[in-house]
This record gives sequence, structure tokens and C-alpha cells, in this order.
Amino acid sequence: MQRERVSENVYWFQSDVYAQVTAGVVVGPQWAVMIDTLALPDETMQMRDFIERELGVPVRYVVNTHYHADHAWGNCFFAEATVIGHARCRELLMERGAPSLELARQQNTALRQVRVVPPHMTFSSGEMTLRVGKKNLILLVAPGHSEDGIAVLVEEDRVLFAGDAFMPIPSLVDGDVEDAISSIRKVGRMGLENIIQGHGDIILRGEIDAAVKENLNYLAAVKKSVKGALRRRNAEEYLEGVSIEECGKSRVYLGGLAETLHRRNLRALYRQMSDTDA
Repeated sequence: MQRERVSENVYWFQSDVYAQVTAGVVVGPQWAVMIDTLALPDETMQMRDFIERELGVPVRYVVNTHYHADHAWGNCFFAEATVIGHARCRELLMERGAPSLELARQQNTALRQVRVVPPHMTFSSGEMTLRVGKKNLILLVAPGHSEDGIAVLVEEDRVLFAGDAFMPIPSLVDGDVEDAISSIRKVGRMGLENIIQGHGDIILRGEIDAAVKENLNYLAAVKKSVKGALRRRNAEEYLEGVSIEECGKSRVYLGGLAETLHRRNLRALYRQMSDTDA
């Protein structure tokens, strides 16, 4: 697991095991706020040990940026903490999280100790604020990757934990392309120092404008390609020929997973737009 101090009392963690997924912590004098967990128990426990032993405080709150397993299945390892998320995050974890976990346990024995813990405290619109020592955390809705997406702004430092609303390559399989575009544009207007992506490396202030533009251009290119496919009889064959590079992204992102995500984006958006046209 990778770890980095982003600003005073703000830390970033990145998995070495699964898809460069990230999490974070904001530390106060008496307790800390975790932002997401990691995909597998060992790395989540490493984060908890670092916070409790090296930083010397317990975790009082865990914020889930969305319900997906690699961000929320570690909730159970913070038994004394209050979990916070979007109201839809709570519903989706209960509806989909438990069945998914049962299937995953059959393939990975490391998940036997995991149980789904949905958010105890939720909101569905606007913002929620937490005060952690001298830091003001603003939780705001950020859909697109999923309908329950939220992001967490460390207001004083202008550091945004964006969850999967911002990634090296946007992912639409469980989301909505127009919401994704709106959330990315919103991030670009926030005047940030750093973006903590849900997967991948930290984006620094001088890189943010280019990253926002690249993601918006990618989504526009994917939409254009899918619209072109809808006008063809050989739609699936046509989409298979649309390369990630044509859409402005590199296949080396996320340790080579970007190409897989790109293919899934094309298929998912094609299904969504086909249903709309029908």
C-alpha cells in the first residue's frame, strides 16, 4: 500500500493490490475521519493501524463516496465509527452489496471476515459538513460514476477527495454520462489544490485543468462513437474498432485496466442510448 501526506493532517492511501484504488484520512486532535476503505481487508487494516498507532487517534467517522465494494466493504473494520454516505448508497449496499459479497467470498477466502455495513447517517442533496480539528469537511453530491456518488472537500486546503467521480478514465458502467460530465465540470470550477481520484495518482494544481479537459473530451468522444454506432447495422463490430487512443486516453492508465474500462464504457453507453431511442 502506498501512503502520502497531502497537507497538514490529511493523508492519502493507494492500493498495491487492486486497480490503484484510493482512500484518505483527515486527522483531528482526538479522532479522525476516514474517506473510503480499500478493496481487501489486509490493506484496510494497515490503514487503521497507521491511524491508531502512528497518528494516535481512533476513527470516529467513515465516509463512503459510493457503494462499490472497493470503497465500502471495509466499513466493518471500523466497528466504533459512524458511517456516512448518500441515502442511495445505503440502499444500494443493502440491495446489491450483500449478494455481491456472497458471490465474492466463493472466489476469495480473504473476504470471509467482511460484512456489509451500510451508512448510519445519510443525505441525498445539497451538502453535509463535518468539523475535524481545524479542518472543515464539506460532503457534496457528485453522481455520474454511480447514482450515489459524493465527494469530500477539505475546505481550508482545497483538497478534494473525489471518489470515482474523477478517475484517470471515467467509468460509466453503473452511472450516467450526463451526470458524469456535470460532476467533472463542477470539480474543474472549484479552485482546487489537489484532486484525490478514486483510483490512480493525486492530481496537482497545475495538472487539474488539463485533467478535467481530457476527461470531458473522452466522454464527448465516447458519446460521439456510440451515436455513430446507433446508425449502423454492425454496431457492435463498429464499437469494437473504437480505440481508447481515438477517444483521447492511454491504455496504460491504471496499470493497463484502462482499455477494459473503455470497452465497458462503450458497451454500457450503447445499451443506455439504445434503450433511450427505443
